[in-house]
Amino acid sequence: MYRLFVTIDLPVDVKEQLRFICYGVPGANWLDDNQLHLTLRFIGEVDGGVFKDIAEALALIRHEPFELELRGVGCFPLRKTPKSIWVGVSKNEILVHLQKKIDTALIRLGLKKEGRKFSPHITLAHLKESRVNKIAGYLAANGLFKVEPFLVEEFCLYSSYLSSQGAIHQLEESYPMMVKGAIKDEKLP
Repeated sequence: MYRLFVTIDLPVDVKEQLRFICYGVPGANWLDDNQLHLTLRFIGEVDGGVFKDIAEALALIRHEPFELELRGVGCFPLRKTPKSIWVGVSKNEILVHLQKKIDTALIRLGLKKEGRKFSPHITLAHLKESRVNKIAGYLAANGLFKVEPFLVEEFCLYSSYLSSQGAIHQLEESYPMMVKGAIKDEKLP
């Protein structure tokens, strides 16, 4: 069985900038650089045959490269004791369009639609017994955090398994985006 998800990986320099705000909340389990990504679609556990179908379906998605900007911080859930801290993504209709293409391709394979609305973010930390006043202080201190826009030129399929050290992510496939007209006789939808 494979536990799968689709992501946009972050450039090394963006991860370095995120490291500067990964501190100051007792009880926070800050994620390693290899776990910092923007999840486009969590798929869950599938067998080898479905894994192959997913990889092939994602390879058929055509999309142009686009810029992405990270801005602000927050926590989930909003109305209960926070369980995670994240950095946000500036409103981006092109990103939403890519996510919908991926979701549609997976639904066509018979996978269920994800139950949660797409809320683009990068999880920075998981919280355990963190004091609300410390979380609020962190959010206030980093509320204006911003990363200059960076170019997104691919999306990726990852598998994940849980170990005693936490989740281990394995890149399975990457899917480069192409500029319109880059593929002869093919139009990008």
